[in-house]
Amino acid sequence: MSLQAAEFFAELCLPFHDHTVVGNTYFAVPIPDAPLRMRIDFTRTIHADTYGGLRVAVVHPERGEIDAVALSFVDHGTFHRRDEATTTRPNTKQYGTFDTYHRPGRPPWDGAVTTGLRDAIEQYTAVWFPGSWAASRPRRSAGRTPRSTPTQPATPVVGRTR
Repeated sequence: MSLQAAEFFAELCLPFHDHTVVGNTYFAVPIPDAPLRMRIDFTRTIHADTYGGLRVAVVHPERGEIDAVALSFVDHGTFHRRDEATTTRPNTKQYGTFDTYHRPGRPPWDGAVTTGLRDAIEQYTAVWFPGSWAASRPRRSAGRTPRSTPTQPATPVVGRTR
């Protein structure tokens, strides 16, 4: 069954414009015209078709993989809410993981909170690709910031008189 990897990586909201998902792997060029690339894969567990985190790697086109880090779902709280709601106990196959079997119409990683993973990826890429997150973020237009100020009611409000 499909992991729906493209949707998972879209949920991570990584800021790299030059990226693609091939199969279950995310590839990106965080700094344009630089030789280093980034690859993110799902890490397997000892159980068949069960995934326990992400593996982020820095890859050079000629030298191959230069560095990698494993980011577990448990360490980054990805499925903490889901596991707490379903009373899934630590040290079980389902705790902090997802597998390829899921409810119809829902992704296999349903219930994931990806904020911790995204923050960890940002910290890791700051070492290998300095400034790539700031450079990839959309620029704000140079103008005044819109404010939410209440408007005056069209009809006068009836109030107390003395």
